[in-house]
Amino acid sequence: HLQLVESGGGSVQAGGSLRLSCVASGHIKRRYCMGWFRQAPGKRREGVAVLNTNGREIYSDSVKGRFSISRDNANNVLYLQMNNLKPEDTAVYYCAADPPPCSGSFFTSKYIYWGQGTQVTVS
Repeated sequence: HLQLVESGGGSVQAGGSLRLSCVASGHIKRRYCMGWFRQAPGKRREGVAVLNTNGREIYSDSVKGRFSISRDNANNVLYLQMNNLKPEDTAVYYCAADPPPCSGSFFTSKYIYWGQGTQVTVS
C-alpha cells in the first residue's frame, strides 16, 4: 500500500504562485505514474498534470505553460508548481499514483492511491 499526503495549498490572488507537495510513504518499491488532479465544487475530478515512469510530463490544456510537475525520487515527493494562477484554478487538488505498468493518463480509474486533497483558492 501507498500513502499520499498533500500540502502547500492556500489562498492567493490571481497571478500568484503556489507549490504543492505530495509525500509518498509505505511500500514503495516500484516506480509509479504520478498525477495531480483537481475537483471544483459541483464539477467532476479532472486531470491537471501527470508524470509517467519515463519522465514524460503531460498537462491539461487549461494549465499548460503555467503549471509544472516534478518529482524527487530520493525523497518520494511529487511537486506541482503553479504559476500565474487564475480564479478558475480554484479547487481541491489531489495527488494520485497509478501502479506499473502505466503510461501516464488522466483516467482517474487507473489511479488506485489518492491523497486527502489540499484546497487552492484563487481570488
